[in-house]
Amino acid sequence: MKTYYLGIDQSTQGTKALLLDRAGRVAFRADRSHRQIINERGWVEHDPEEIWANTLGVVRDVLAKAGADPSEVAGCGLSNQRETTAAFDRFTGKPVYNAIVWQCGRAAEIAERIAAGESFGIGQRPEEDGEAASRAEGGELSNEELIFRTTGLKLSPYFSAAKMAWILQNVPEASEKQKNGSLVLGTMDSFLVHRLSGGKRTATDYSNASRTQLFNLRTLSWDSKVCGLFGILPESLPEVMDSDALYCMSDFEGIFPEPIPVHGVLGDSHAALFGQGCLKPGMTKATYGTGSSIMMNIGSGPVLSDEGVVTSLAWKIGGEVNYVLEGNINYTGAVVTWLKDDVGLISSAGETGQLAEESNPEDRCYLVPAFTGLGAPYWKSDARAAFVNMSRTTGRKELVRAGLDAIALQITDIVRAMNRSAAVPVSELRVDGGPTRNTWLMQRQSDLLSIPVLVPGAEELSGMGAAYAAGIASGFYTREVLFGSSGAGERTEYRPKMPDALRDELYSGWREAVARTF
Repeated sequence: MKTYYLGIDQSTQGTKALLLDRAGRVAFRADRSHRQIINERGWVEHDPEEIWANTLGVVRDVLAKAGADPSEVAGCGLSNQRETTAAFDRFTGKPVYNAIVWQCGRAAEIAERIAAGESFGIGQRPEEDGEAASRAEGGELSNEELIFRTTGLKLSPYFSAAKMAWILQNVPEASEKQKNGSLVLGTMDSFLVHRLSGGKRTATDYSNASRTQLFNLRTLSWDSKVCGLFGILPESLPEVMDSDALYCMSDFEGIFPEPIPVHGVLGDSHAALFGQGCLKPGMTKATYGTGSSIMMNIGSGPVLSDEGVVTSLAWKIGGEVNYVLEGNINYTGAVVTWLKDDVGLISSAGETGQLAEESNPEDRCYLVPAFTGLGAPYWKSDARAAFVNMSRTTGRKELVRAGLDAIALQITDIVRAMNRSAAVPVSELRVDGGPTRNTWLMQRQSDLLSIPVLVPGAEELSGMGAAYAAGIASGFYTREVLFGSSGAGERTEYRPKMPDALRDELYSGWREAVARTF
């Protein structure tokens, strides 16, 4: 009888392997970080070969920690950092360029030119066919509107499409390989699936596909019109499979004596939504990582919002599609890293809660962490970071508190936008990620949102969620065992305590501070 299920979470900072027991609990975990390759212009890249080596390495590491025989592992689910773009050879699997990380804004000019009406396409921009959207009054839709109504995403350099276009325009080998049909442009899951399958399969899932800005939310296929705007041939994109499909059988280059099924792939935020048990419309989660994804399950049909949040596919699981409203924030946990590593205000993340608690409550300094622009709900790629409203009372403690407030206030922005967009308001927020250990931050989040914030006992919801989806599909788990009535086991609940007047004052000051960074 198989004992464990393997969850792999390939995230922005590193790669984790989890061995989950029959009850869905993390029994053992191993991590390896990879380099953040950042140049003088702030461009951010990862080495796909390093990530592949680390993926194999963490699997070896977690098996060694467990003292487990590899034959005890029933299968694997994979979650991955989204939007980060890999370009590689379809036949050899060799990358033609480093992966361009989701945070990287190098493709801003491409997005601006498309917004201005240009096409990098193959031929002229086609007419609207009414499937994605009706014509705007007085003429055809703009490129921006076409993209939004087709893909659910605001035109932005942070999604994969503009990054893929940048690679095609700046890496001659990529352009040549697209012409001869040997190029794959995909997210990190497609690269890893290609390697895990020994080059036999090049595939992605619905959740990752919907985050490229090339996927039609209604036809559930790559959209040739939008691809044409970016100069991308749909044939260069991976096959799209169900999120709980059998992607391949893999022995992980000899780690397992017999190949095990890789039975599910999900973008990390979608996997966390599944792991949190947010399976019904209105259920909402926030993942606190390097950046943050706030995601609301909206059920079986798309809802387009004009409030700065976007629409994506949650997954296609059990043959059924679910959609989400989502807001993405570039810098949340990375704010704490910046406070520690770049400006030296703290020596460890664990200090922040106590310093915030000791700060002057009357000080109204804000940090707007627009280091690479602002994502949802503002979509200002040219915004720049700033401390705003400092006074003589602003010191180290107040600056650190402003950093934590920046995390909570950005998430408050997104949840408020979702409340205005969805038929079902957010009544509680389920959260995950390392910063959720910070009790001051979690109480502050509940206070600013004025709803309960629920922190699960388990932290690694992305890797767990991918393993859950894969394990259910392969028969190792049942939903009843994993989720019961609440999902993700025991939770710590934070309830709002802040007076309404103070909440309104703090949020109003935040909005003013944000506006000053545009």
